[in-house]
Amino acid sequence: MTQRVDLATVMDRLAIDELMTGYALAVDDADWTAYGRLFTPDAHVDYRGAGGIAGPVGEVASWLARSLRDFPVRQHLILNRLVRLEDRDGFPADRAEARAEYLNAVPLGGFLGGGRYRFGVRRTEHGWRLHEVEVRERWRRAPGAPVPDAPAPD
Repeated sequence: MTQRVDLATVMDRLAIDELMTGYALAVDDADWTAYGRLFTPDAHVDYRGAGGIAGPVGEVASWLARSLRDFPVRQHLILNRLVRLEDRDGFPADRAEARAEYLNAVPLGGFLGGGRYRFGVRRTEHGWRLHEVEVRERWRRAPGAPVPDAPAPD
């Protein structure tokens, strides 16, 4: 690979990392307009693995807004990011897959949970955008909540 291709790959990785960070911030800040701008027009979001819904971005954003309304203070960290760029004959392509662990704290509700995201990412004329998001909760600690079974490996 040439230095130019290496630099493009680094820039793509940084842009995808920023996209994942923007996702967490939009959810924590309840900024559903910013949340929607992170996605491709035909994106699909799946929160069923964490007790939620699956569907198009607008539908899921409305559900999140209703679900999180009672929890104005929350902090949502995305950690241990792994980005795999599609490779096309040694050159970066327009698709990527990212996985990341998350830690979600809602102090006023006494909730703490963690799990894994899977992000399908596409390069668009506006830069990298989320095309798919899947959330799989692995554990939860909440007042009165049962302790879940150990998660199945990915």
